[in-house]
Amino acid sequence: MDGIERISAERRRQIDAEGWTPEHDDQHQDSELAFAACYYAMPCMIREDGVTFTPDRFFEETGWDEKWAKRDKKGRIHRLAVAGALIAAEIDRLIRAGGEE
Repeated sequence: MDGIERISAERRRQIDAEGWTPEHDDQHQDSELAFAACYYAMPCMIREDGVTFTPDRFFEETGWDEKWAKRDKKGRIHRLAVAGALIAAEIDRLIRAGGEE
């Protein structure tokens, strides 16, 4: 599978296996889906303006329950597919909310 097929398959899995339906996604109105995508896409720590943001600090910064810390259980390609699927979910959520293009 190429990248877009992997992302599409992961999004379908998120909906079918995890129950992360559009209705569920609509409850995340503070960019949580985009933050989660960043978490999965982040290759390593990021430093900006003297602040270090690491995958480990994701939960501290966002307040998400650490039971969702599944990032390191899969390889890099899988993590990027998850990130892409979460971005697609956030785009769809914004479209449903009447967001601007």
